[in-house]
Formats: sequence, structure tokens, C-alpha cells
Amino acid sequence: QVQLVESGGGLVQAGGSLRLSCATSGLTFRGFGMGWFRQPPGKEREFVAAINWSGGNTVYADSVKGRFTISRDNAKKMVHLQMSSLKGDDTAVYFCAASNADYARTERYAYNYWGQGTQVTVSL
Repeated sequence: QVQLVESGGGLVQAGGSLRLSCATSGLTFRGFGMGWFRQPPGKEREFVAAINWSGGNTVYADSVKGRFTISRDNAKKMVHLQMSSLKGDDTAVYFCAASNADYARTERYAYNYWGQGTQVTVSL
């Protein structure tokens, strides 16, 4: 059974930082591209960042480029999202996702497995 479990969310002041983590189990982690998506209140789920199987290729949404960094640890089967210079618009539920396409994908439909999400709230 595949499981993705996010952690690290919380309340942070604007300008602050948070590090999200996603622990995976039940899948051959090296064979999967990984992504982070978010769903702001009352809005659709949107792409944030993605990383290919090796970590050598990353893709970011324009809204987070230069502020967020995605990384992965294949030995620990985990993916992380380091978020800096947080803004109010970053408030959302953040989801980790796994794609059996081993390269970095931006499309929601490309992802086969999803976590339950972790809340990030940025106070102004």
C-alpha cells in the first residue's frame, strides 16, 4: 500500500520560513518523480514544484521561483520543500504527490499518489 505523509506545516509570519517533508512508503521511490501542490482557501489545487527521480532536474511555479526549493533523499524515500520569504498568498494546504513518470511533471493528472496534505498559514 502506497502512503505519502506530509509534515512540517504550521503558522508562520510573513517573511519567515518553513520546511515541509513528505515520507513515502510502498513504492519504488527512485522510479517516481515527486511534486508539491497546494490548495489555497476557496481555490483549485495548483502546482508548486517538482523534481525528477535523481534530483537533478527541478521545476517551479513562477509564483514560488527563487523562494522555494524542492529536494529529495532517495535513501530515506523522502521529499522536502524548503519555503522562504513566505507571503500571505502562500497560505494553503500543501500536498505531496508521486508520479510514475520519473521526470519532473507539473500537471496534476500526471500524479498517481497523493498525501493528505499539511496546512501552511502565513500571517501578515
